[in-house]
Amino acid sequence: MKKQKIILSWDIYVITNEELAFGRSNVDITRAALEGGAKIIQLRDKHSSSRKFYEDALQIRKLTRATNTTFIVNDRLDIALAADADGLHVGQNDLPASIARKYLGKSKILGISAINFEQSIEAAKQGADYLGVGPIFEARKTKPDADPPIGLDNLKVISDALDIPIVAIGGINIKNARDIIDAGANSVAVISAIVSTPNISNSTYEFIQAIKNE
Repeated sequence: MKKQKIILSWDIYVITNEELAFGRSNVDITRAALEGGAKIIQLRDKHSSSRKFYEDALQIRKLTRATNTTFIVNDRLDIALAADADGLHVGQNDLPASIARKYLGKSKILGISAINFEQSIEAAKQGADYLGVGPIFEARKTKPDADPPIGLDNLKVISDALDIPIVAIGGINIKNARDIIDAGANSVAVISAIVSTPNISNSTYEFIQAIKNE
């Protein structure tokens, strides 16, 4: 069944990463991305303490509530619940989706990462509200040990097979963002191409215009 594009407001899915942001914090990244028009933010922090992660989540929750945008926490179910985030994103090696759903309940969003067709089908069966599919292209800057890119053709195969939204990730930039949408993704997830730029707000806005082909 052909997937319906139901996440129309998530043109660009911004993921925080302080290590690539030249001194700017997760909260700084969020504020700037929202100013640029982002409708969803994922707080991702692999190295900070739980206390810092929680405090950042609280501040980002305030910012996203004030702008009526979606807030997703990466990996940490406890932080997502404690900060009342809109949802949680888990990878293949993180907390099992069934456990995450049990504690999130049906009202929260659950995103699951997938790197191939088989994982995508299984994630949909496990109750994912959306899939994070990739890497689409080479993504060594943010993940030195990243899996091989799957390319646009495989993205289209996955998109055509599923009826839940797809957020594509991996090696995405302004020049190829529209191609990814044309291949069937609902949204593109971006880290370095946003957070490593001098002006996060402008970069976010330019991405959105490129995705809309305007």
